[in-house]
Amino acid sequence: MIFDGDLLAERARLTPDKIAIVAIETGERISYFELNARAERAAEAVIAAGVERGDRYGILFHNCVDFLALFFAAAKCGAIVVPLSTRATVHELDQVIADCSMRVLFHGPGFAELPSCQVAELPEKGLPSCRVARLPETDVGNPATRQPGNPESPYCLLYTSGTTGKPKGVMIPKRQLYWNGYNTAVNWGLREDDVSPIYTPLYHAGGVAAFLIPIFTVGGTIVLHRGFDPAEVLHTIEHERCTVILGVPTTLKMLMDAPEFATTDLSHVRWFISGGAPLPHYIIEAYQQRGVEMKQGYGMTEAGVNCFSMTVEDARRKAGSIGRPMMFTEVRVVDDDGNDVAIGEVGEMWIRGPHVSLGYWNDPQATRAAFDDGGWLHTGDLARRDDEGFFYIAGRRKEMFISGGVNVYPAEIEAELVSHPRVADAAVIPIADETWGEVAVAFIVGDVSEDELSAYLASRIAKFKLPKRYLFVDALPRTPYGKVEKVKLANTLSS
Repeated sequence: MIFDGDLLAERARLTPDKIAIVAIETGERISYFELNARAERAAEAVIAAGVERGDRYGILFHNCVDFLALFFAAAKCGAIVVPLSTRATVHELDQVIADCSMRVLFHGPGFAELPSCQVAELPEKGLPSCRVARLPETDVGNPATRQPGNPESPYCLLYTSGTTGKPKGVMIPKRQLYWNGYNTAVNWGLREDDVSPIYTPLYHAGGVAAFLIPIFTVGGTIVLHRGFDPAEVLHTIEHERCTVILGVPTTLKMLMDAPEFATTDLSHVRWFISGGAPLPHYIIEAYQQRGVEMKQGYGMTEAGVNCFSMTVEDARRKAGSIGRPMMFTEVRVVDDDGNDVAIGEVGEMWIRGPHVSLGYWNDPQATRAAFDDGGWLHTGDLARRDDEGFFYIAGRRKEMFISGGVNVYPAEIEAELVSHPRVADAAVIPIADETWGEVAVAFIVGDVSEDELSAYLASRIAKFKLPKRYLFVDALPRTPYGKVEKVKLANTLSS
């Protein structure tokens, strides 16, 4: 069992003067000592708002230092922090508030519409419904006295994006957060002199857990952007001499398509790493042509975000692989009956280890469906393993369809589509077909004809995988972390 400590406080004790955060929006350069002090003040504000140990409090902020102060305040006051999506509607926010019985919602500037907060009654404590609050700019005179807790208790609830239905609150214990930080730092070779930009939303697991916690574990520096602007991020990479950069395929493509990409100084970058979705080979090649290495990782909110690792040499040799499982991470690839499949065959990936979450808040049925009695998380992702132990993602199990009795994986078709030089983005979903059972429909963003795409694909993939329809759109609907919302695409076909 990992000691129930306070990561930020420990880092502030060890390297108090080291710069923890460079805030691009405000120009602030904040040391670990200063950030920890702000988290202490945030904990005081949480307590002053009537939040007790184990209660839930929400934070609704764009990327900023106040978000981080309130996130790390949970370790100091013993309450459970619930980061909220800045893109959610009031109705969606109300659903989350009700689901977790939120006590107080702290919000930043710029949110004209806020939840009514009348849905989150806490009758078991006789408390009033959730109320909205702002983070005070000065001390509230109510010091947070930290008491030892259980590292297996939830530290935060991270609500999934809800691309296929109602969002679920993943219970993230401190054990999971800290183990992910240690294991990522060791297996990825992070260093105290590493500088990394974060431009994806902090409320997402990929924002706060994929790189921020690991970088803080080793005492590096995070360059914090309010949002994603390719030109601004490329300027930051050069000006702040960033060394390790995390992105998703969508943002990595937008960076390489920006005019500034060709002239940005990348000589100090050790590597880029992609996650969140399969990485097309042409993106890897584009970055290699600029003289930088591109690695690919894998993780999910339920499994500590970072689960695999690979060296730079292996990333070059095994392009498209997510690597080998990190230390103390067990991975199986199984068939529908839970039996291990042969090397090279595709099956569902199961993961077990100390970085796996506790399950879903207030949803035992969903927890039982995803977490079995043996401690294995059934990821729902399809993968294969080669004879050297490297894993490759084939797509989502729920997205796989059967055409003429043969399994078809949309991710494979999408990878070929986006390799076309005039296709900017693509997504594939199945539709019912009287002859074949199901067939592929491709949504395309780009300046290319259907005949040209058909001919291009016919030389690259088997005939049964070819889309039967092509729909050309201006943009694909995506979550804040870059995943295509395929339910919305399917709805356009039925409307």
